[in-house]
Amino acid sequence: MGWRARRGRGIDLRLAAGVVLVVGSVLGVWAIVGGLDRSVEVYTARDTIPTGSKLELEGLQRVRVVLGEHTTRYLSAETVPPAEAVLTRTVGSGELIPIEAIGSAADDAVATVVVPSRGALPAEVEPGSVVDVWVAGAIERGFEPPVVLVPGAEVVSVLAVDSPGADGPLVELRLDRERLPLLLESLSAGDAIDLVPARRAA
Repeated sequence: MGWRARRGRGIDLRLAAGVVLVVGSVLGVWAIVGGLDRSVEVYTARDTIPTGSKLELEGLQRVRVVLGEHTTRYLSAETVPPAEAVLTRTVGSGELIPIEAIGSAADDAVATVVVPSRGALPAEVEPGSVVDVWVAGAIERGFEPPVVLVPGAEVVSVLAVDSPGADGPLVELRLDRERLPLLLESLSAGDAIDLVPARRAA
């Protein structure tokens, strides 16, 4: 009976030692994995945010990503954007918010204007895209040769017009404020205006 008891205690000790080794191994793996986790929590745009828009928390969402040495280039989820913060370039849906794309409303030098389009728009013309505004001046019999009046205007929105007399949708553009008087003058004169997708930089 004594021999059996000693044998049982030996088995119990080996079992306990095995359990301790397994638990220690699991804890060690967790510690290693936790130590290797270099991800940080940053903000991304829920939807496309056009240039000049206020940077508000309602339009952002938190994600965890691994950025390595580039961590400081993007807006941390631990940071609250200043009330006057605006975007100096378009940030696409799901894109991280670059620090360099955050400016101040006080430095805003852009204006927004709605222009009518002649007929259907190219498929590339959508919110966030960049277009050149071509204008053909109205003359007594037709129009002058078209020229680029506003290069690099940004499309803010495309507004469908439910009207029998409309040639095409209305397009809300964001452009340099310096170009605004020329475009308004062209609109009031009845010039022909076309929006052409801008060439991408090589």
